[in-house]
Amino acid sequence: MQIPIAQPSLGSEESEAVLAVLASGMIAQGPVTAAFEEEFAAYCGVPHAVAVSNGTTALHAALLAAGVGPGDEVIVPAFTFFATASAVSMCGAVPVFADIDAATATIEPADALIKVTEKTKAVIGVHLYGQPCDVPAIKKICSNEDLVFIEDAAQAHGATYRGKKIGSLGDLACFSFYATKNLATGEGGMVTTGSDEYDEHLRRLINHGQSEKYLHSELGYNYRMTDINAAIGRAQLAKLDGFNRRRQENAAYYDSHITAPGLILPAVAPGRTHVWHQYSLRVTGRFPLPRDELMAYLREHRIGCAVHYPIALTRQPLYAGVSHCPVAESLAASVLSIPVHPNVTDEGREYIADTINGVI
Repeated sequence: MQIPIAQPSLGSEESEAVLAVLASGMIAQGPVTAAFEEEFAAYCGVPHAVAVSNGTTALHAALLAAGVGPGDEVIVPAFTFFATASAVSMCGAVPVFADIDAATATIEPADALIKVTEKTKAVIGVHLYGQPCDVPAIKKICSNEDLVFIEDAAQAHGATYRGKKIGSLGDLACFSFYATKNLATGEGGMVTTGSDEYDEHLRRLINHGQSEKYLHSELGYNYRMTDINAAIGRAQLAKLDGFNRRRQENAAYYDSHITAPGLILPAVAPGRTHVWHQYSLRVTGRFPLPRDELMAYLREHRIGCAVHYPIALTRQPLYAGVSHCPVAESLAASVLSIPVHPNVTDEGREYIADTINGVI
C-alpha cells in the first residue's frame, strides 16, 4: 500500500456541509463565507478575516492593501514557495531576498535587516513547514524601520508563538487552504488583520474595487471565496486542532525513531508551536545515499516523499542573479519531506522510520 506524501482528511461533515450549500441555491459568496470568516477570525484571535480564492490572491490582496506598488521593495525569504515572491512582483514591486536561519529554515532577521533600503515597504515572514518565523525580531525591524509586517501563514494554521496564534502577530496574515494544507478546502485562502482600515480595503480589492454595488472606486479583482469552499472550510476548522495534534504525534515519533546517521531532523525553536505541514529531513554527505537516491529508494518502498523546495528563489529563472543566499541554496539541495499528515497510521510511521533506518 502506498503512503502518500500528503492526503486531505475529508469526511461526512464536509460532504453534508457542501450538500446544504447546494440545496440553498447560494453557491457563490454568501452567508456561509461570512460565517467562515467570523469563525476563522475568532480562531486566530483577531477582529477581521477576509476569505479569498486562494493563498496567492491572499498575498496579493494583502500587499495591495498595505500600499505596495511600483518602485517599492518587499523583503521575502529566499527559501519558500514561489508565490511569496511572485505576489510582490504582481504588485509591480521588487522582492528582495533575505537568507534563512539554518536551524528553522525561516527568514534570518539579521540578513533581513541588512536588506532594508529607503525603498522597502514591507517584510513577509514565512512560517515555513508549520513553524513560526522569529516573529519578535521581524516585528522589531518593521517597527524601527516603519515597515508593514505580513505573515505568510499558508503552512501554519494553528501554530503559535509564545502562546499567540499565527495570524494575529503581523499587520496582515495570509493563509492558503489548498488541498494539501493543514486546513484544506481544495482552493481558498484567508487574510486576517486587526485593522479596520485594512479589512475595509481588502473587501474592496477582492470584489472588483467596489465601494458599493456597481460603484468602483479603485482597481480591484475577483478574488472572492465561494460558499462551497467556505462550507468545507468550516467543517475543517472544527477538526483543525485534532489534525494538528496527530501531525505532532507523527513528528514526535520520527524524532525519536529515525536514527540513521547523516540525517538532520527538523528543529523546533523555543517558544514556537510547530504544526508540521511538512516534516522535512536534511540529507548530508554522511548518509549512505544522496538525497535524490534516498527519494527514489523511499518511492520504491511505496513511501511518498517530496522536496520542498528544490530551487531557492534566488536561483529561479525569473529572479536568478539578483542576489545570493547560501543557506537557502544549500537547503534546497538537501531537504526531503516524508509523510506526516493525520492519515499516516501508527503502522505507517513505523514502516517509514524503519525503512529509512534500514538504508544503513
